[in-house]
Amino acid sequence: MERLLVVVVLAAVAVGVAALIRARTRSDAPTRPAWAVPDHLDRREFARPEAPWLVAVFSSATCLACRATWDKARALESDSVAVQELEAVADADLHARYGVDAVPLVVVAGPDGTVRASFLGEPPTSELWAAVASARDADGGGAAG
Repeated sequence: MERLLVVVVLAAVAVGVAALIRARTRSDAPTRPAWAVPDHLDRREFARPEAPWLVAVFSSATCLACRATWDKARALESDSVAVQELEAVADADLHARYGVDAVPLVVVAGPDGTVRASFLGEPPTSELWAAVASARDADGGGAAG
């Protein structure tokens, strides 16, 4: 009976040591860094580069949220705001050049191409409009539109 008790205690100690070693050597699950959002756009690569503001909607034809996002964004089109949809297959070169790896992505760029605001996922309409207005106001009002 004593031998059985010694074997059980030794087995318990061995299991405990093994668990401790495993816990110390276990690596955390890999994590993905934040999705890429460009900080600058070459306005010459987009529609109406002469317009002071650009709202670029990076999308995919198979994405339902992209369609809703495009519907919200295109209402911003004016003399001073160019709005362009960039579909993942048709505009693959621009998706690749700007490192866009998740859609929908809305980017608001100023006259010099500097990204002033961005939304990953479908933005609330009020927040999208407010971002464009805020960027324009911060830039001295921009052109009326």
